[in-house]
Amino acid sequence: MSKRKMSKLGRSSQWMIGVAVLACVAGTAVTASSQDQSATIAKDAIFARKIVMDTIGTNMDELETMTTSDKGVNLTEGHEHADNISILLMAFPHLFPPATNQWKPNVDRDPGRDTYASPDLWTRYADFYAQAANASKLAYKASRAKEEKEFKTFVAELRTACDSCHAVYLKTDQ
Repeated sequence: MSKRKMSKLGRSSQWMIGVAVLACVAGTAVTASSQDQSATIAKDAIFARKIVMDTIGTNMDELETMTTSDKGVNLTEGHEHADNISILLMAFPHLFPPATNQWKPNVDRDPGRDTYASPDLWTRYADFYAQAANASKLAYKASRAKEEKEFKTFVAELRTACDSCHAVYLKTDQ
């Protein structure tokens, strides 16, 4: 991509593209080495999905700040955040190879390299995948909303979808 085109992209878009590439590379590395998945590669995949989820969360925070503000919604900015979420949610389920099913209760965890994904995710992977796809579609609809009211509705539905998935597939230490 030319420098001119890159300069037209927002900083967050450039960063998001970098994160998406990192996630794809990490996912490819895990898939390519499926015959020899070491603990290090699994930890790298866990780290990559944490980066992707953190980026989704940051964009979601921006959307929720916009939709709860008395100032109104900047749809152009909101569309960008929602589009970023949609793209990342399409890639997200692919960062859960079987070797990353490592959650154990009551152990000290490295917040960057250890997982909080429930083992249920791998036994119900089709459901997890469908939930991520549904959330991606909601984010996409928000990214194309023509009116503020419609945008706010899709963002609220996206929050519900995220919370529902986390309720089933995210473990906590509590």
